[in-house]
Amino acid sequence: MARTIQTYILLLLLMATALQAKASSSAGAITEPQDSAVISLITCYPGSDIYELYGHSMLRVQYKGIDMVYNYGIFDFDAPNFIYRFVKGETDYKVAGYDSAYMLMGYDTRKVIEQRLNLTPRQSIDVMLALVENARPENATYRYNYVYDNCATRPRDIIERAVGDKLHYGEMHDTLTFRQEMRHYNANYAWQQFGIDLVLGSGIDYTLSYREQMFVPMVLMKAFAEAQVERDGRLVPLVTETRILNDGSETGDILPPTPLWFNPITVATALLILCLIFTWIDVRRHKVSRWLDSLLFGLAGIAGMLVFFLIFVSTHEATSPNFNGLWLHPLALVPAIFIWIKKAKRILYFYHFVNFAVIILLLAGWYFLPQAANAAAFPLMACLATRSLNYIHIYREKCITNVK
Repeated sequence: MARTIQTYILLLLLMATALQAKASSSAGAITEPQDSAVISLITCYPGSDIYELYGHSMLRVQYKGIDMVYNYGIFDFDAPNFIYRFVKGETDYKVAGYDSAYMLMGYDTRKVIEQRLNLTPRQSIDVMLALVENARPENATYRYNYVYDNCATRPRDIIERAVGDKLHYGEMHDTLTFRQEMRHYNANYAWQQFGIDLVLGSGIDYTLSYREQMFVPMVLMKAFAEAQVERDGRLVPLVTETRILNDGSETGDILPPTPLWFNPITVATALLILCLIFTWIDVRRHKVSRWLDSLLFGLAGIAGMLVFFLIFVSTHEATSPNFNGLWLHPLALVPAIFIWIKKAKRILYFYHFVNFAVIILLLAGWYFLPQAANAAAFPLMACLATRSLNYIHIYREKCITNVK
C-alpha cells in the first residue's frame, strides 16, 4: 500500500512539473524544468543463489522528498508452473518501485554501490516518467531475457533514451562472449556452468560489443563510471558521485569452489574409466553389460529430452542451434530399452554404428564448430562412443561365430 501511495505522489509531482513547464512555455519562457531529481544507478555485487551470481542493478529516484528505488528483477518463484515456464522461455519478471529504505534488504553480506548520474532536469524528469510508466500494473510485467533484457539492460536503456546521442561510453576493456562472461561469474559453480554449456548453443559464442557486455550489472557499473555526456559543448562525466551503500564483500556470500574430486571433468573422467574397464571385461567374456548400457544411454536420453525441448520448443535465446543435440538426444533411450529385447539386436547394431560415427566426427571436429564446449562433455561423449563400439564388436563377433 505504501508503495502505491509513493508512486501516486511521484506521479502527481511529475504532472505538476509538466503543467508548470507548459505554463512557462505559453508565457514565452524556457521550457526546461527548474527542479532536478537525483537519479542513481544501484549495483549489488553477486550473491550465493543461482539468480544472484551475476549481481543486480536498480535505479534510485530522489525527488521532492520522495526516495524510491525501481527494481526490474522481481519474480515469483512460487507462481504456477514457474520452472516449466522458465525453461520454455516464458520468463515473466516485473518492475516495482518501493521505498529506498528497503533497498538493502537481502544484501547484508554483499557490496552495494550507488552512482549518482549527471542528468539535466529534463533528462531526470524523463527517467522518472519512464519508470512510473513501466511500473504501472498493466505495464509492470515484461518478458525477461537473461542476456538481452534483464535488470541491468532495462536501466541502461532508460538512461540512454533520456540522454540520447549525447552519451558516450569509454573503450571496451575485454573481448568476450556471453559464455565467457557466464563462466567468469560461475567460476565456483562448476555444475551450473556445465549445465549452461550443455543447454545453450552457439548463439552465446560470438564476440560481444561493449554495450552487449552490459547485461552484467558490474560491467554496466564500470561502463557508467567511465562514460561521458555532452553538456554545453563539452564532455563531462556521467557519474557525479560514487557512494558505498553497503561495504560488503565484492564476492558476497558466494559458495567456495566445487571440490576437485567432485567437479564435472573429474566425474566424467571417472565414468569414462569405469566404461573402459567394463568394456574390457565385456570383450573378454564376449557379452555386453546390459545394465551399464541401459543406465548410461538412459541418462543420455533423459538429458537429450531436455536439450531437444530447449532446441525445438523453448523460446529462450541461444538454445538453438545447439551441437550438443548430436550426442545428447531422446534416441539414446532406444539402446537403453532395446538392450533387454532379444529381437532388437539388428536395430541396436544400426543405432550404435551411427552413434559411434557421429560422436567420433564430433570429437574430431568440435574445434571447428562455432560453439564452445564444456571440457567434461568430451569424456562423456567418449563413454557413449566406447559402449557403442563395444556393442558393434560383440555383435559382429557373434555373427561371425554363428556363420562358422
